[in-house]
Amino acid sequence: MIRDIHVPNGVVLAVAVIALTISSVALGAVVVGRSAPGGNYGGMMGGNSGNYGGMMGGNASPAPQPGSAGFVPGTTTSPRSIPVIAGPGYFFSPSTITVAHDETVTFVVTTMGPLSHEFMVGPADAVTTDLAGTPEVADIGMMQTKSLTYTFNGSGPYAYACHAKGHYEAGMRGIITVVG
Repeated sequence: MIRDIHVPNGVVLAVAVIALTISSVALGAVVVGRSAPGGNYGGMMGGNSGNYGGMMGGNASPAPQPGSAGFVPGTTTSPRSIPVIAGPGYFFSPSTITVAHDETVTFVVTTMGPLSHEFMVGPADAVTTDLAGTPEVADIGMMQTKSLTYTFNGSGPYAYACHAKGHYEAGMRGIITVVG
């Protein structure tokens, strides 16, 4: 005897949202080149995001970081690009970033998961208090990418955060260390 099993719509919806979130994280990890926070594998298209190139090539080792031999800081005419993943949930990856004094950086922020985020960067006290006029990009929706360019010409400390309702309070923030 075959019985019809009725699954409530709410359960089906919850499973679908969870599956979408997990697939978004996996896709973001492949595209950006992170197998997990701190991952050591290049993205699908290559690049220099990890210790191994992706399917399309890319550098076999990570680019030199500020304070190490061979590092070339970004300038106003040629900023260094730093990918940042927002979510899923209430975190940024990476959660810490190192820049050189007077370096210009373009943060390329992509949201993973169903939440909309923002990205604010600047002096830590301004970012912490969500001070009006602090550089930010808002309303970065699921699988959207927006960028923000900033020059670190002070001594710091610097930070970045998402101030969408409840996100900062849930821990969605990061630290920027200035060297040199």
